[in-house]
This record gives sequence, C-alpha cells and structure tokens, in this order.
Amino acid sequence: MAWFIAWVRSIATYAIVGLYVIFVGPLVLVIALTTRQRSVLYWSGYVGVRLALALTGIRIRVEGLQYVRSDRPTVYFANHASNVEPPILFVLFRALFPRLYIFYKAGLRKTPVLGIGFDIIGFVGIHRGDREKSAAAITQAATKLRNGGSFVIFPEGTRSRTNELLPFKKGGFVLALEAQAQVVPVAILGSRAAMKRGSALVYPATVSVRFGAPIVTIGRDYSHRNELIREVRTEIERLRALGPVC
Repeated sequence: MAWFIAWVRSIATYAIVGLYVIFVGPLVLVIALTTRQRSVLYWSGYVGVRLALALTGIRIRVEGLQYVRSDRPTVYFANHASNVEPPILFVLFRALFPRLYIFYKAGLRKTPVLGIGFDIIGFVGIHRGDREKSAAAITQAATKLRNGGSFVIFPEGTRSRTNELLPFKKGGFVLALEAQAQVVPVAILGSRAAMKRGSALVYPATVSVRFGAPIVTIGRDYSHRNELIREVRTEIERLRALGPVC
C-alpha cells in the first residue's frame, strides 16, 4: 500500500510540477532575459520546489541555519545520498538568492531551457575528464566567491548507495582555498527514505539538515587541501552521528 500511495503521489507531483515548468518557465525566462534580473529565476524555482515537497509529503527539519549568511562568501559541503537533497538545500538557501551558485555537468547546457537559465543565473559548467576546462571552471567560480557569492557542493561527486560517506573529490576544496572563502559542513539525514538511488518514486519522509560551524580558510593554500578535506569530512560525520534533528 505504501508503494502504491508513493506511486500515485509521485505521478501527481511530476505532472503538476511539469505543468508549472511548462507554463511558468517560458514567462520567467522572458522576464529574466529582458530585465537581466536573476532573482526571478531563483524565486520561481523556489515556488516550484516548495510545491513539489508539499505534494510528496517531504518535511524538513533544520538546525544551525544561522550559519547560512549572505554577507560572507561560503562554500557549503554536504553529503549526498538522494536526488531530493539538492532541492531541499535550495529552499533552505533562500537567504543567499540571487548569489547562490552550483556546478553542473556541462552537457546540460545543451538543454534549451536549462541552458538559458544557467547562463542567466551564472551557474558554472564543469567538464569532467578535461583538466584544463575544469581548472578554468574553478577560476570562474573563485571569482564569483570573491564577488560575494556562495556555492553548494556535494564533495562525494555522486550519490552514496549506502549510509557511508564516499571519498571526497578535491575540486571544491581547491576552490574554497583559492577564493579564501569560509567552508560550512552540512549533514543530511533521512533523504534515502524519501527517494532511493535508481528509483523515481518519492515517499513521504522527514529529512534532517544540520549545518556545522564555519571553517576558516584565510591564510591557507593549496598545500592544505587534504587537511581541509579531513576537517570537513570529520565534521560531517560528527553531525550525522547526532541523529535526526528534533
């Protein structure tokens, strides 16, 4: 029965959110293109994500939200186990609009609507397997951080199939060190109960998000990248060990 209810709610959610994108998306893109105001894209996305979370029955409990601040360039590093985590973080980071950025697979830029939206917002495309282009992307992202932006990164690079953290990739940490931006560890719990890897079904669930205290990078350089990785990983593991947010 739980599977059937999740199936019905998932189909309804995809249909309703799809209609929202079809009818609202083009209008928002036109407004953004003509006014060059990125905020309209963020807030229309926020409404769409909130709608999807409500329809699927996903509830969010959060702790440490005071560490999400728009006055300090920050790289947020979060563990990754489910596709529901990016939209959940997106709504929690609303205080950072319109200077919240992400990396995305460069191939997605060929998708008409996404490509235009990413260009307007200023998201950074990453070319996996191309060191030269990846280095250029890090430089571009560092400039955005120095100009007051913030990034959210899943350092594992992919979703974990278990409850264990995967090895962290170094790119995001190199970015934080290059821009001398502070780092905030983020622990997410309960997301796999909402949506498992390889499944399109979304189940009602309570997802906990816990933000750790900022880690300063000022005065540290590339040689400290492995040390920074260990610090962030240790803190995420500690935050996860605290259990769900009450």
